Amino acid sequence: MQGSKKIAVVGATGRVGTHLVDVLEGAGHDVVGMSRSTGVDVITGDGLAEALDGVDTIIDTATGPSPDQATATEFFTTAARNLHRAGRDAGVELMVVVSIIGCDRFSGGYNVAKYAHELAALAGPIPVRILRAAQFHEFVEQLLQWGTQDGVAYVPEMRTQLVAARTVAEALADLATARSVTVDEQRFPEIAGPREESLVEMTRLLAGRRGGPGRVDGVSDPDDPDRELFEGGGLLPGPHATLAGPTFEEWLRAGA
Repeated sequence: MQGSKKIAVVGATGRVGTHLVDVLEGAGHDVVGMSRSTGVDVITGDGLAEALDGVDTIIDTATGPSPDQATATEFFTTAARNLHRAGRDAGVELMVVVSIIGCDRFSGGYNVAKYAHELAALAGPIPVRILRAAQFHEFVEQLLQWGTQDGVAYVPEMRTQLVAARTVAEALADLATARSVTVDEQRFPEIAGPREESLVEMTRLLAGRRGGPGRVDGVSDPDDPDRELFEGGGLLPGPHATLAGPTFEEWLRAGA
């Protein structure tokens, strides 16, 4: 196929990676799925050189093994260094990384780890494009599971603009294949859902549809230095972001 590329997807079995492999293959690209289940470990480096042989572009969608800031930071920065080292040796021309909208504004937690990931990726020898995404629709179910105790779900008060993982995958594929998804002048293009939503209200919708806890309570930690960012819109997209559906309610109705 004219214009097809050989593209390695890191985290190919994950929430975004699964969709991304499908999108890229559907467009005729040669996709190398990279995950521990396929024998590739971006932390130890096992299988990395072999997987990147002949690859034009790397798309990194891997998620950290823990929400702990120190653990996640170590994971992301080590993976970025290893991907750059092996990618440079393999002649990789471009790396695309998925990150989080607003991660550079926070003082602690997983968002800080993702910002460290961005810096480590940008410091390497391979040119890098970073796509900052809003929280995924699928993130709501994860929070519901984590926060349920004795029949009550406790969910952080958060303003967000939820976006489908499939939509993010499509935007990553566009970046990796040189199709523009946002204004070219933006260093960190953003993608989010079509409208602002309350994480608590969306969790209630999900619980009602899937027979989850009958009660969902919003929680707010006054001792959290990032509380105002979570509740005041620190995770919302900027004016130049790409906004794309489906909305969370449409996604639920579609049986996702």
